[in-house]
Amino acid sequence: MTAKVWIVDDDSSIRWVLERTLGNEGFECESFADGEALLHSLEARSPDVILSDIRMPGIDGLSLLEQIHRRQADLPIIIMTAHSDLDSAVNAYQRGAFEYLPKPFDIEEAVTLVRRAENHLKEQRTKRKTRPQDAASSPEIIGEAPAMQEVFRAIGRLSRSSISVLINGQSGTGKELVAHALHRHSPRSHKNFIALNMAAIPKDLIESELFGHEKGAFTGANNIRHGRFEQADGGTLFLDEIGDMPLDVQTRLLRVLADGQFYRVGGHQPVQVDVRIIAATHQNLEKRVADGEFREDLFHRLNVIRIHIPALKERREDIPQLAHHFLLRAAKELNVEAKSLHPDTQVFISRLPWPGNVRQLENVCRWLTVMASGQEVLVADLPTELLTPITSVAEPGQPALAGGWQQQLRDWVAAKLALGEIDILADAMPQFERIMLETALEHTHGHKQEAARLLGWGRNTLTRKLKELDFS
Repeated sequence: MTAKVWIVDDDSSIRWVLERTLGNEGFECESFADGEALLHSLEARSPDVILSDIRMPGIDGLSLLEQIHRRQADLPIIIMTAHSDLDSAVNAYQRGAFEYLPKPFDIEEAVTLVRRAENHLKEQRTKRKTRPQDAASSPEIIGEAPAMQEVFRAIGRLSRSSISVLINGQSGTGKELVAHALHRHSPRSHKNFIALNMAAIPKDLIESELFGHEKGAFTGANNIRHGRFEQADGGTLFLDEIGDMPLDVQTRLLRVLADGQFYRVGGHQPVQVDVRIIAATHQNLEKRVADGEFREDLFHRLNVIRIHIPALKERREDIPQLAHHFLLRAAKELNVEAKSLHPDTQVFISRLPWPGNVRQLENVCRWLTVMASGQEVLVADLPTELLTPITSVAEPGQPALAGGWQQQLRDWVAAKLALGEIDILADAMPQFERIMLETALEHTHGHKQEAARLLGWGRNTLTRKLKELDFS
């Protein structure tokens, strides 16, 4: 039996492409320009799968999703949107969407999702429980990049769960923000979110921090202290830099995860807690397990669901949007008018390596809010440490940077143009020729005629270049 697919989108070109493609794949398609028309048809007929835009005139996609599921709770609905953000993803999943498809989408991906939805309908006839509450705003988690869309999807899928999650990513990528979002969009959101950085706590204090202590347990323990597990009871405990946790504490943590009980330091009565664990690390835990520095059984307990947070250089298309957000926030904090980035500056910062990731970008935006002279931030306004690596790419005697010499040259040219410099070719050519000649002479151990042959120069050209470039 041919599966029926309904498409609702106010963009006629989207409807046409999906109808044509899915029709060629054997689906029976029907399209609607708005939600009202689809709901009217739903009174008499029913599809097997619905693809719906999220932002449309009249009934928006999320409201439409709810109205459809009030009538047919098991009907799979794929939500499409050009506004790819965390709230859209979480709201879609929480309201019962089968899948979330950000625009522009790959048409093969759309076909695959429709087939999955069709199979899901055949296999799953259990009633969906919708959660119509709006998700809390998470403005810090911003991103259109595909890697960030995967993060949004994961948070959305986990929004009804209290399962353990392991977050990995470089320092400064926003692992704690993701942990906060997982908590806010979970059934435990009304309880505490407690965070503890393993790398920031002295080794001899970690047990007391996690499990608390009884009065008199050690010198200075004048009162009972409730540890982070008790503080997080019913909620979420975020253990940052879990890879730095000592092995003996790992053993105690494993026991808590196994039976939900622990003893305070110096205590003899077990304490029962119900806590969701979200752990994070910038380290390779598999390698630490292999090296005997992390318990394998604890790793498997934590690694139920893993979310990877991409480095900023892996999501360069998000950098201008993030910078705009951080400039607005810094201006609000300092009670000043928000600054904006010149288009050249947006291009320039999008090419930087950002080893400190999102945290570094946020700090730079705060610095610019205070230090940049004009309301529009030019490349020349950026901190010196950001300008130096790129503007010196082609300087003689400097070590090569990663990324290939062609990209380095492009970055060098872009930086010079952004700074308003002219005659850059006249500046670059002598440096380029000097590097070529120096390297050729080193290769031939100073034999000039052989160096000229390797470079494709005649004898007279070599003599002239040696003089022009002031070779001694």
